[in-house]
Amino acid sequence: MEVYQTDSDAISVPMIPLGLKETKEVDFTVPIQDFICEHYGEDSSLYDKEIKELIELRQAMRTPSRNQAGLELLMEYYNQLYYLDQRFFSSHKNLGVHFHWYDSLTGVPSSQRALAFEKGSVLFNIGALHTQIGARQDRSGTAGIDKAIDAFQRAAGAFNYLKENFSNAPSLDMSALSLSMLVRLMVAQVQECVFERITITTQDAKFTSQLQLAQEAAQVSDVYSLVHQTMTQPLMKDYVPFSWASMVQVKSEHFRALSHYYAAAALFDHSSSSDGEECEKEADKAFPEFYVNIASGQTLSQILQDPEKRRKLGKAHLRRAVIRHEEAMRVHSLCKILRKMDILQDVLCQTHKRSLEKYLELDREDDFDETAEAPEIQAHTQQKPDISPPGFSTVQVTDIFQRLGPLSVFCARARWGPARVICLQKREGGMGLTLRGDSPVLVAGVVPGGCAEEAGLREGDYIVAVDGQDCKWAKHGEVVHMLTSSSDREVEISVVTLHSHDTQVERKAAMLSHRCDKENTRQRLLGGAKGQSSASLLNWNRKKKREGSGVAKKLGSTFSLSFGNIRDTEAMY
Repeated sequence: MEVYQTDSDAISVPMIPLGLKETKEVDFTVPIQDFICEHYGEDSSLYDKEIKELIELRQAMRTPSRNQAGLELLMEYYNQLYYLDQRFFSSHKNLGVHFHWYDSLTGVPSSQRALAFEKGSVLFNIGALHTQIGARQDRSGTAGIDKAIDAFQRAAGAFNYLKENFSNAPSLDMSALSLSMLVRLMVAQVQECVFERITITTQDAKFTSQLQLAQEAAQVSDVYSLVHQTMTQPLMKDYVPFSWASMVQVKSEHFRALSHYYAAAALFDHSSSSDGEECEKEADKAFPEFYVNIASGQTLSQILQDPEKRRKLGKAHLRRAVIRHEEAMRVHSLCKILRKMDILQDVLCQTHKRSLEKYLELDREDDFDETAEAPEIQAHTQQKPDISPPGFSTVQVTDIFQRLGPLSVFCARARWGPARVICLQKREGGMGLTLRGDSPVLVAGVVPGGCAEEAGLREGDYIVAVDGQDCKWAKHGEVVHMLTSSSDREVEISVVTLHSHDTQVERKAAMLSHRCDKENTRQRLLGGAKGQSSASLLNWNRKKKREGSGVAKKLGSTFSLSFGNIRDTEAMY
């Protein structure tokens, strides 16, 4: 926990960062080569460069730098996994690659062949890296505090997204209960940063300003108390590090003490004669909402205008503050790791000393009345944490294996026969075929008795090469030019045909676009990641509460074919 703290000399309460999940190396070479040969019918040696690039990208993301560049590297690999899923993971055959990851807290290993496990683990590390960036910020100024708030909110968003979209995780750190705890922890740390920013920006000692600080501190205490409850649940109690649970409990007590201190400060520093009528009206509005419960019969004017009543109530708050400070110090002393954190000890000692000195100033020798119990302060915040979902579209990527062809046809879920080479004889009456669409161009029809039919072209064939020149990504006009510009009377065309039982499925996918699950719907601007079939994710399935719809947008060099556009470019040759 102390590894990722800020290097600033300013005294501030340390935050709780999360370590990254570690993973073993993965060699995609043989599995992808075999798949390219068997499924795509191509020479796999032509894709050695792409395979090497993928392996190097995964190797780099194992040890990302603790900054924005590291986040972008993790996001780049995460987005690239969408293409990997589409290219090499089919419903009827597994790629055969095992992904080994270790629990971030216990180091317990887990292994799965499901790509969803790989994606979930990378997403977890994106959230964990955000926590480290947030913990390292210098929170002595508003700029550093705002950066910390943004980092912790993004961490909460990553963990929350993981919790909502993946289930049955093989490792405990990615279980729903653990992720819920992490989301609450990040929200609490955001709330703490909000309090720190208000203490910096609130320079005046106005009555209402002190009340606001008291309620903000109470809010921080409440959210940390909720986190502590989650950490002490049966399944979490033996899993969460003792230093984490201790730190959370210390913070809950510490900020509760601060809320009572600021309440006392508001009462002591208030002067009804000097603040003016306008301030009195503002106080009249704020004070009734300050306490959860207050004794009946007591009004603001009675308390504020009577110095003795104000003193006694302030003293009661200080007494509660001192008690809470001492409890925070007691919990702190029980944890060996926390005892080594000098900054935390300095903060606890300074705030305790400040409250105690204030209390002793009011403790008169002739004060024989028993100190009353201070009312509980109503928690309230001016800025609620905003859980920021992962920004998948912020890092644009290009399909490493784009040379295999457009995903609308050349994907792992499509099945087609072996490539056929057609020698088409040109005649004065034309070639006798109708072409449609772009990337790849589709043979929409053949003229009965024409040269195309005689050569063996069939309706539904996709043209993948003309005279040995690859044209999977070629536009309609480019393919037509290649067919007609040749000076020879014969042109050689390579075509593939989707199998009949998959053709309708693929055409429907082309018209309606790839139907994505909940995870991919949120990645629409990026291109999304289509989910794996349930058969390949028996041990760790992606949740499918609802199916996304709509037209898939262009991602890198890949886009879906719409038959509306296809018909616009249909022509006979």
